Amino acid sequence: MKKISQNVTPLLPTPSQDEGPFYPPTLPPDQDNDLTRMGDGPVAKGVITCISGRVLDPSGHPVQHAVIEIWQCDYQGFYYHPKTMQRRDPTYQGFGTTITDADGRYLFRTIRPVPYDNRAPHIHFKVRGTAFDEFTTQMYIVGELRNDHDFVLNKLRRPEERERLIIPLKPARYEAKALAGRFNIVLGY
Repeated sequence: MKKISQNVTPLLPTPSQDEGPFYPPTLPPDQDNDLTRMGDGPVAKGVITCISGRVLDPSGHPVQHAVIEIWQCDYQGFYYHPKTMQRRDPTYQGFGTTITDADGRYLFRTIRPVPYDNRAPHIHFKVRGTAFDEFTTQMYIVGELRNDHDFVLNKLRRPEERERLIIPLKPARYEAKALAGRFNIVLGY
């Protein structure tokens, strides 16, 4: 564990959240950082969305070579999970993984999350590394009406904690009709 320098104001850690019931017990055969298609198959339905960011320690230093996994439902609200496998979009990977670079950066290509049941649109994140304990959280979207009533998001009592998990999505700069968002993860070790 790295010590925080005396001259640096520590960054506020990203709040942890539940893994939820839909982490895939068996991972899909395609597990790269592009969830919009299975292998070389057709592009999944939904609005293409690129989520990027950095994984940082409390001092703001990059966490390199961290393994990041994400999982989320398809455009209909179904996960890559045995409970919903028969109804899910077979073109959507639903789970992806990547490794942070030397600057702690990562990138995923996915679809814009959609609401289902009583949940606001969200993406699950899990971060693993050798110098810290496994970390799990969820990312939400600015302006979603269900954010105010999402029971998982609202387990965080302080508004400033919830705000660290809610990001804006804007038109992507390099892809027509796609969205992009930035979600930095500050580990609290």
